Amino acid sequence: MSFGSDGWPPAPLLRRIAVHIAGEIAMSEAPGHILRKWREIFEASQLEVARHMGVTSSVISDYEKGRRNPGSSFVRRFVVALLDIDASRGWPTVRKLMKILNLQYLGAVIDMQEFETGVSLDEVMTAVKGVPINSNIHNEKLYGYTIVDSIKAIISLTGNEFLNLLGSTSQRVIVFTKVTTGRSPMIALRVSTIKPAVIVLHGPRRIDTLASWIAESEHIPVILSLAGSVDEIVRSLRRLASSRQAT
Repeated sequence: MSFGSDGWPPAPLLRRIAVHIAGEIAMSEAPGHILRKWREIFEASQLEVARHMGVTSSVISDYEKGRRNPGSSFVRRFVVALLDIDASRGWPTVRKLMKILNLQYLGAVIDMQEFETGVSLDEVMTAVKGVPINSNIHNEKLYGYTIVDSIKAIISLTGNEFLNLLGSTSQRVIVFTKVTTGRSPMIALRVSTIKPAVIVLHGPRRIDTLASWIAESEHIPVILSLAGSVDEIVRSLRRLASSRQAT
C-alpha cells in the first residue's frame, strides 16, 4: 500500500480498516456476498481488483458468486487490492470509513501493534532504552503497544477515544512522544477508566512533580525513554513484536 506524501493515512489506521474488512469476510456464512459488498463500497470493478491481485476478473466473479471459498491468503490480497485502488484515488473511501468506524483517534497514533506472545517489562525497557521513574515494577506479560503523538492526542482526543488507544487489550504499553514534563499524559491516565499496563514517556528533560505523584499513586510502571528519536522507538518495538511472533 502506498502512503501520501504527508504521511497520511497512518499505518495503524490502515491496519484497523484492513482487519475490519478481512474479519467480516472471514466470519460471514456467505463470504462471496461480503467480498462484493466491500468491492462496491470501494467503487472498484472486478477488473480493477483482478488487476491489482494478478488474477482474471472471472476469478473474482467465481468468489463473489460462491463458486470458490476464499482462504486467508486470498482475503488478504483482496483487501490490499481495495486499499491500493483507494490510494490511487486519494483515499476517498478510507476517509469515509475512518469516520464511520470511529477511527479518528488514529490520527494521533504513530504505530500500534499486538504481540502474538507475551513480552516482559524488562524487554520493553530494553527496546525503548528506558529507566523507571516510579517503584511500580511488575512481572505481568504485555501483549501490545501503542505509540502516540502526545501533542496531537491532547488536541484531538476525547476521553472515549483515549480508551481506544488500548487496542485489543489493556495489557499493553502506551508510549507518549513529544512529552515536555509528563503532566498531560499522566493526567489523561488518571481520569481514564481503563488503564494501560505500562506508560512510557519520551522527550521530557524533567518529570513534573504532579506526574511523578500520579505515576506512584496509580501503581502503574512509568518508564522514561532515553531513545534518541521516535523512529528509534518504532523500529525497536517492531523488532520486538517480530521476534515474538507465534511459531
